[in-house]
Amino acid sequence: MKSLKCAPVTFKLLVCGFVMAAIALLLCIHPSLAQETAPSATPAPPACDAKTLTACTPNSGDTAWMLTSVALVLMMTVPGLGLFYGGMVRKKNVADTVMTSFAITCLVTILFAVVTYSMSFRAGTPFVGGFDRAFLQGILSDIGKGVGNPNPLAPTIPETVYICFQMTFAIITPALIAGAFAERMKFSAMLWFIGLWAIFVYAPVAHWVWGPDGFLNSTNDAAFVKVLDFAGGTVVHVNSGVAGLMAALMLGRRNDTGPAHNVVLTFIGASLLWVGWFGFNAGSAVTAGLQAGMAMTVTQIATAVAAFVWMLVEWTHRGKPTLVGVCSGAVAGLVAITPASGFVGPGGSMVIGVAAGVICYGAVTWLKAALGYDDALDCFGVHGVGGATGAILTGVFAISEYGGTPGLIEGNTHQVVNQLIGVGVVVAYDAIVSLIILFIIDKAIGLRVASEVEMEGLDLSLHGEAVH
Repeated sequence: MKSLKCAPVTFKLLVCGFVMAAIALLLCIHPSLAQETAPSATPAPPACDAKTLTACTPNSGDTAWMLTSVALVLMMTVPGLGLFYGGMVRKKNVADTVMTSFAITCLVTILFAVVTYSMSFRAGTPFVGGFDRAFLQGILSDIGKGVGNPNPLAPTIPETVYICFQMTFAIITPALIAGAFAERMKFSAMLWFIGLWAIFVYAPVAHWVWGPDGFLNSTNDAAFVKVLDFAGGTVVHVNSGVAGLMAALMLGRRNDTGPAHNVVLTFIGASLLWVGWFGFNAGSAVTAGLQAGMAMTVTQIATAVAAFVWMLVEWTHRGKPTLVGVCSGAVAGLVAITPASGFVGPGGSMVIGVAAGVICYGAVTWLKAALGYDDALDCFGVHGVGGATGAILTGVFAISEYGGTPGLIEGNTHQVVNQLIGVGVVVAYDAIVSLIILFIIDKAIGLRVASEVEMEGLDLSLHGEAVH
């Protein structure tokens, strides 16, 4: 009898549950029925305007990635480049070689903070930036006004982080030049040359290509020629390679040459360069997004392809593959993909890797022998030729979906012309100004060490120390 009495109650509960479920289902199918009780949506924050810097505040993800990229790129010079170059010179010159990388890091850091950051990355003229950030003045006052980052080139990270990131580029570029004049330039002459070159060559060229009003900047609506250079094919590699060639020509051939001191050091240095280059290329997106991911992917592919192709070409040509060769091939691939990394896809990166492996190998073997210049560690053959190769091929394989600008394969023939003009302008300016600087220093204090110093070794003669 108890169960019969409970049955009507149970039935009522089931009916109520069914009705409530039906109402919930109707609300899901027709959200408009619930509009009266639904909470109002939170208005979207205003978008960041990179030109006026309205509503631009640092993004924590972008900032974290760029802090990491700063450390990776700095690692490329010290210790990466120092060990890469140090392993390829003779034992009596290894301390001078690695100290050159270290001293350049210190010198260029000071110059960048004092004047070359402002000359490179602040608005001024189409040819050189202004001086409103000389001695890095004004940064704290701008932040105090509520502006997250007063540089439109990097609106989602603090300007201090952007300064450090670009500082690492300004450091490694002149450090690369040292490979051309290794084992025979005075240490004092090197410091004068690098300091003047950083001011009168690197800063203007960086502004042309990357400055907000640079006349080669592809994002500048008023640019005369729009050159695609994602991470430094012209600014870093063509620039350093041509300057290295001018230094090698001014100094002349070494009187005393010999085999590499320690190829394991070169291997370690090349490995550090490879890892650090992800900060170099993927970091140049200045955001932790899709473009950074593609830049990292194509960098890895092009590097591996170039190293493998160089090894095969050398094996065929000389009968044996070498460790220095495969490391040089990897660096050539890193160099060539640098200007293209934010604009091309995996297919284009493979072709660029093949081109770098073949063309740069030819430059350091056939071209150097044919012209007779003594580029000690192949700065011009790898960086100058590799940078130009990558810059031109960027105009061929650029994909609008990745970087916003189509290349030759998408029907934009004019982009190849732009790339050729960009390379030509940088080569001409760099060669002329570098030769002028070298000539002045040679007349003032002399460029080259004495013959007896070269024979004894730069370590003991110039620094009073030696590697044992």
